[in-house]
Amino acid sequence: MKYGQTDPPTIQVALLPAFSNGNFPEGEILEHAGEFNKFRISSEEKRAQERFNEDMYSKVRLASEVHREVRKYAQSFIKPGIKLFDMCEMLENKNRELIREKGKERGIGFPTGCSLNNVAAHYTPNSGDNTVLTKNDVMKIDFGTQIDGRIIDCAWTVTFDEKFDPLLEAVKSATNEGIKQAGIDVRVCDIGAAIQEVMESNEVEIDGKVYPIKCCRNLNGHSIMPYQIHSGKNVPIVKGRDSTKMEEGEFFAIETFGSTGRGFVIEDLECSHYMKNFDAPQMNLRSNRAKQLLQHINKTFGTLAFCRRWLDRPDGGSQHVNGYNGQQTMYLGALNQLCSAGIVQQYPPLCDIKGSYVAQYEHTILLRPTCKEVLSRE
Repeated sequence: MKYGQTDPPTIQVALLPAFSNGNFPEGEILEHAGEFNKFRISSEEKRAQERFNEDMYSKVRLASEVHREVRKYAQSFIKPGIKLFDMCEMLENKNRELIREKGKERGIGFPTGCSLNNVAAHYTPNSGDNTVLTKNDVMKIDFGTQIDGRIIDCAWTVTFDEKFDPLLEAVKSATNEGIKQAGIDVRVCDIGAAIQEVMESNEVEIDGKVYPIKCCRNLNGHSIMPYQIHSGKNVPIVKGRDSTKMEEGEFFAIETFGSTGRGFVIEDLECSHYMKNFDAPQMNLRSNRAKQLLQHINKTFGTLAFCRRWLDRPDGGSQHVNGYNGQQTMYLGALNQLCSAGIVQQYPPLCDIKGSYVAQYEHTILLRPTCKEVLSRE
């Protein structure tokens, strides 16, 4: 394999001989959109600015290389017949292994999403969920890596029937258009309009019926800050009026969702994803169980997203932090109390209408002073 990695990968990426000098692969380098940014690519002043950030760049490139190796590994075993619970555990265990998990310092960025068909996002199996992947499914795999809270967020769609190919190609093209249009001082509304034009110029025929492909208009890309997966700025995937501009040094997840349904999602089904609010209020909790669970969340995840499946593990979500004594039991009542208090936010699955199909593609980009680096791909 590449860089001296084994097949399947077993060597921690930071320890691969190819990276003994501490330099990890750059992502894809693109110029910032806009004529007003043309000077940046050759500006010595901007290059000097980047030299001050080399340590941070190295960390996010390491996290990105781990993501690439884990997703290549995942693609080798994601086949019809696999139980989604087992699939997520295999992927996440490899993620922990290759990044050398160390609690909040480095590890998994958020729970592995494996949303099926009309479910667009925020589904991962809870314990006891025996859902099995079939050849007729459209599955979105969305997972993250992180080092020092710098999250690499990347997703792709898995299908086994070529009838879905036009849907996947439309969404992939729309995401690529969003990446192309992104740049310093670019308005996010302009990116959304460009994405929509590409996405909705396509259609797909499924079982003899032709469907227009619609953007899921209430889903967005987003800015990313340390330990904050959604940090305030949205990147719409439809035309709108948000004239917010992207700024130098910012990280963005550029993601698009295309649907054969309404192109509008609602919260539905059993919740699996949770996250402590970044600005969670300080409260005196009366319940000892709620206090204990919050203490576990604070030391294990902080403000990184987590799922019930991780709380059920012997390590409670981090072997480094908890050893094998971290498992949480009978915690649902306490978790609901933390949600009711506004300390933890629940993120139920987001669903279009039943019978529809949603596809997703996503990459993380860094707006460097000289260029745009698509971190999650080379």
